[in-house]
Amino acid sequence: MAVKIDGSIRIEGDGEVYPPSEDTYLLIESLEVRPGESVLEIGCGSGIVSIHCAKRGAAVTCGDVNPRAVALAARNAEANGASVRAVETDVFSNVEGSFDLIIFNLPYLPVEEEGLLARSWSGGADGAGPLPALLEGAPSRLRPGGRLAIVVSSLMDGGRLGSLLSGWDAKVLSEARFFFETVSVLELRPRTGSCRSPPTGARSPSSRLSSL
Repeated sequence: MAVKIDGSIRIEGDGEVYPPSEDTYLLIESLEVRPGESVLEIGCGSGIVSIHCAKRGAAVTCGDVNPRAVALAARNAEANGASVRAVETDVFSNVEGSFDLIIFNLPYLPVEEEGLLARSWSGGADGAGPLPALLEGAPSRLRPGGRLAIVVSSLMDGGRLGSLLSGWDAKVLSEARFFFETVSVLELRPRTGSCRSPPTGARSPSSRLSSL
């Protein structure tokens, strides 16, 4: 068991659960969570992001397809005195209610690997993974004025990502270079009115999204 420290949050690890990593901390630093907001985190892993939100006064539900992650997130929340409801779910399959903010640190690597732990990073051939299911189900789960916060990578298929985001207003909250990729945290809001076609010819999420 590993123990990770993030400020005042103590996180117990599990070898079968995706641990807090550079993209996790980038996501935490990017989030603006207001007291009283209703927050859902999908793919919660250790629960560190959900605990961060709960400590800032949000009402938090978190979920993961990996039952060990769900149990770990619940234990970590209790250990940190944070009120977090943890459920086993595949995107929205076991989630009820509506939310001001939905968070997902996506499995964005363009690989196809099997196993519950591998689902934390395996995004399939295009790196989109469960992003289509998230974007399809999110509008009915968001409260008026609600938004998504997701993590994407320059390793993803840029054309595919642009197509998926064509119905959303996207804002880059933060961006960082890690080893062989650029990771971006995006805020997405459902686009009202007619949808524009996604921009073409761009090679990275950051350059493409700046045009949205």
